[in-house]
Amino acid sequence: MKTTSILAALALLPSVALAQTGNALDGAQLHGDFQTDVQSYTADPAIGAPAVAEKIRSNTFANLILTSGKFAAGVRYEAYLPPLQGFDQRYRGQGIPYRYATYDAGRLAVTVGNFYEQFGSGLVFRAYEERNLGIDTSIDGLRVRVQPVPGIRLTGIMGKQRFFFDKAPAIVRGVDAEVTLNDLIPGLDSAATRLTLGGSFVSKYQAADDPALVLPENVGAGAGRFAISNGGFVLNAEYAYKANDPSVANGFIYRYGQSALLTTSYARNGLGLVLGLKRVDNMDFRTDRNATGNLNAISFLPALTKQHTYLLAASIYPYATQPLGEMSGQAEVTYHLPSGPLGGHYGTDISLNYSAVNGLAKTLLDDAQTTRQGYESGFFKLGDTRYFRDFNVEIHRRFTPKLKANAMYAYFVYNKDVVQGLAGFGTIESHLGVLDVAYRITPKHSLRGEIQTLQTKRDLGSWAAALIEYTYSPHFFATVYDQYNYGNDVESQRIHYLVGQVGYIGGTTRIAVGYGRQRAGIVCVGGVCRYVPASNGATLSITSSF
Repeated sequence: MKTTSILAALALLPSVALAQTGNALDGAQLHGDFQTDVQSYTADPAIGAPAVAEKIRSNTFANLILTSGKFAAGVRYEAYLPPLQGFDQRYRGQGIPYRYATYDAGRLAVTVGNFYEQFGSGLVFRAYEERNLGIDTSIDGLRVRVQPVPGIRLTGIMGKQRFFFDKAPAIVRGVDAEVTLNDLIPGLDSAATRLTLGGSFVSKYQAADDPALVLPENVGAGAGRFAISNGGFVLNAEYAYKANDPSVANGFIYRYGQSALLTTSYARNGLGLVLGLKRVDNMDFRTDRNATGNLNAISFLPALTKQHTYLLAASIYPYATQPLGEMSGQAEVTYHLPSGPLGGHYGTDISLNYSAVNGLAKTLLDDAQTTRQGYESGFFKLGDTRYFRDFNVEIHRRFTPKLKANAMYAYFVYNKDVVQGLAGFGTIESHLGVLDVAYRITPKHSLRGEIQTLQTKRDLGSWAAALIEYTYSPHFFATVYDQYNYGNDVESQRIHYLVGQVGYIGGTTRIAVGYGRQRAGIVCVGGVCRYVPASNGATLSITSSF
């Protein structure tokens, strides 16, 4: 897209707002946000950081949104000059890949252009953005929402999925219905128990492109769900079924796909309980049968694992959902010890979490030249291959009005070959310990420190990490942290990854500048991951909104 066209499009919304004074757009409001991430790159052979020809790369986003009564419209400008290392290089360039207009009259809402949407848990359809992963699966087309009576909501979508600065080859069509019985049936509106039912159907059309195979051009997937809640109790369940969908990802087999997700939670009197079960079988669903990795996904299969935030837990062995087959479960118990001999003066919070993921029990079929079903798998049969285990306990306690601490222990079992699609690494067991202490010196000055260690005899060996963060409220902060691979069998790879950062926060604006080494690894959000290569250089991050 030419620069003049980009500037003209960005100027359109404020021009409309100013020009319409005195007519139907009186009272229109213009708001938006801006984000830029810039990084310099210096070759560092010791950590495997390559030389980058451009030396400096950046990802930039700017949203402008105009609202007036029932009307809203927006555009998003994006520039990858070129993309940061670790992001797909097909983002290279600049343009306006996201623009929309919405009219919402309450019972009827219509959106034309780009939109994000999710049906139920997302098992058959989720169009979303996760900027940190370089994922944007927005649909460019039409969305209509109808609420004919209270308690019933119908949604229909049709369009093409974004693919970098272009569109994916398949056309996506879908409908979703959700019924809240308490709003629909007289007399149930005040009932303590609330019940919601829902169903979805999504299909994609992609022309057949393989001369050797008879490929289905229209592939459909349907899902049914329900949710029950009463006080502190919540139960959600969803089952999805997908017609045969031969693709590169599943080896062009004609087996159907299915997924089931069950979650329940209970919270009362300081006690919280969360349980989850999931089965996924050949549920890779994309707008391009030839795509791999994170590209062109229509559905979303959430990981039933704890989303860790500490450095060594979040970035060394995080779990990525396996859409071709897994069975998983998660249980978490949280309890607030009240003040007293055990809980201390301010009480203590304790959390125990356990996640387990195995492969499916499969019987391979010798049908390569006939039905090409690939395998058989009993719905309730658990496979023997362990993909992932995570047992962790976390304790949070405030000791004085100025001092609080968080301690965590975790035990991981990580099948690196399966989770990262590699070979020769096998299953890695590791132990993680974390101590996080925060101290408020004065109302304006505070310190926070972390020490962590990840102990393992496999893979790259053991790690240690330390962090110190100083905050001068409400505007300034400074952080220094180091990750040290002291247990590596190769002495030359016992490297420090030291990073320093300073920043400013004012209103809705945040500016941070840093410098240091980034080790190679993966970043995951909700079971979706991307690889981040090693780098050495300076970073600048600016976010703001109005």
